[in-house]
Amino acid sequence: MNVELPYGETTLTATLPARTRALSNVEVTTLAPLADLKAAVSAALAAPRELPPIPELVRPGAGVTIAFDDATVASYGPIRAVAIEAVLEQLAAAGVGRERVTLICANALHRKLRPAELERILGADLVREFGPRLVCHDAEDREAIVDLGRTPEHGYPVEVHRLVAESDLTVYVNARYNRGFNGGWKSVCVGLSTYHSIKVTHTPDGMSMSVHNNRMHEVLDEMGRHLERRVGRRVFKVDTLLADPWRPARVVAGSVDATRRELLGDVARMFPARREQGGERFDVLVYGVPDASPYAVFSHVNPILTLISSGLGYLGGLAEAAGVPGCTVIMATPVPDRWDRVTHPSYPEVWERVLPLTRDPYEIMRRFADDYARRPEYVEAYRTRFGFHPVHGILAVYPLKRLDHVGRVIVAGPHDPEVPRHVGFDAAPSVEEAVARAEARHGRDCAIAYVRQPVLPRPS
Repeated sequence: MNVELPYGETTLTATLPARTRALSNVEVTTLAPLADLKAAVSAALAAPRELPPIPELVRPGAGVTIAFDDATVASYGPIRAVAIEAVLEQLAAAGVGRERVTLICANALHRKLRPAELERILGADLVREFGPRLVCHDAEDREAIVDLGRTPEHGYPVEVHRLVAESDLTVYVNARYNRGFNGGWKSVCVGLSTYHSIKVTHTPDGMSMSVHNNRMHEVLDEMGRHLERRVGRRVFKVDTLLADPWRPARVVAGSVDATRRELLGDVARMFPARREQGGERFDVLVYGVPDASPYAVFSHVNPILTLISSGLGYLGGLAEAAGVPGCTVIMATPVPDRWDRVTHPSYPEVWERVLPLTRDPYEIMRRFADDYARRPEYVEAYRTRFGFHPVHGILAVYPLKRLDHVGRVIVAGPHDPEVPRHVGFDAAPSVEEAVARAEARHGRDCAIAYVRQPVLPRPS
C-alpha cells in the first residue's frame, strides 16, 4: 500500500507491504462548527453549570481577573477575544468597569508572549486597551505568587498567581480541548502556577492524554478543590471544544469541574480508547512527523521537539496501545539540526549535555530537573527574553519513557543520520529500508500498522 506521510514541512510517499493495517490517531468523528460564536458564548454565560451567572458573583467595583490559554493551545480563531468581550459585558452590567479587570495569559513554564504575538491570539483591540493590565504569568516572580499550602489528602503543594487568590472573581477562558490533556484544573493549577506545583504532575508517569481515568487530572482536581477552599471563592470557567483549529463547536460555562465533565462526554465520542482500535497488536508502527509542535508556535522545532516530544510523545500514543512489547517504531522526518536559542534557551544544553549521559527519563528527572529549574541565566531568559523556562527542556524528554515499551526507533529520511543516533535511535535512508530492517528483526510476516496522525496546526 502507498501512504502519504507527514515529513517535516512537506510529505513523503512510502510503499508499505500489502499486509499493512491502517490505524488512526485522529478523531473518529468531528463536530459541526457553531453558526454564531457570539450567540453561543452568550448562551453559555447565561446558563452556567453549577454556578450562578457572572453578574451574581460580583458586586459593583469588584476586582476581576480574566485568564486565558496561551499560544501552545492550538486554537487560532477568535474564541479568546469573543469570550473575554462577552465576560466584560456581563461585568459591566454588574457595575464592574473594564478598568477593574486584569487579563493574564496562563503560560505556566512556557515562554511569555510579545505584544504582537498576544495580538495574534487576542486581537489588537484588547491588547491596546488593556496595556499594562494585560500580563503574562511569571512563575519565577515570588512577589506575584501565593503559597496556598498543601492538599490535605496527599500533600500536593498548591502555588498560584496572586491575582487568582486576591481577585473578587477569576474567570478562565479555555480555547480548546486536546483529548483529555488540557482543560479542567490544569488551566489554573498549571497555567498560573510554579515549577514547585507543576512538577507533581509533570513527570514521566504523570502526564496523560486519557479522556477518562486521567491520573494527571485526578491530582489537579485535588489541587483545585484545595485552591477554592483556601481562597473562599469559585473559579468561573468558559470551556471550548473545537470543530477545527479555527472554529469552535461547543462552548460551556460554569464551574471548573462541571464544564470539563460536560465536554469530556463529547471528547470520548470523538476519541474512542486507543487500545480498542486495532483488535490486534503490531510489531511495527509507521508514521510521519511534521515540523510542528505546540512548543514551537511563533518559532520552529528542534530535534528534541521532533523526535521525543512529538515523535514519541504527542504522536506516539498508539505505540503503547497497539504495539507489542519490544515493537519497532518507524518515524519519517528530516529532523534538521537547528535550534532557536531565544525561544528554547536550555534545549541545546539538554541535547548536548544530558542526553549523552542518560536516556532514562526517571534518572534525568532525578539528576537534572531541579538543577535546570534553578539555572539563573536560563531563568532570566524566561523572565525577560521570551524564552521557555529552563526546566521545560527537561520535561520535553520525558516521553522517552515510551522506550520501556518500544524496543527500537528507526528514523526514516533524516537529513543527518547522526541526529537521531544522538538519542539512540537508528537511521534509515527511506521508509522502505526501515521496514526491511524491522522485518529482519521481527520476521518477514510480522504485523505492520500505518498510523494516520493528526495534522498539527499552525497559526495563520
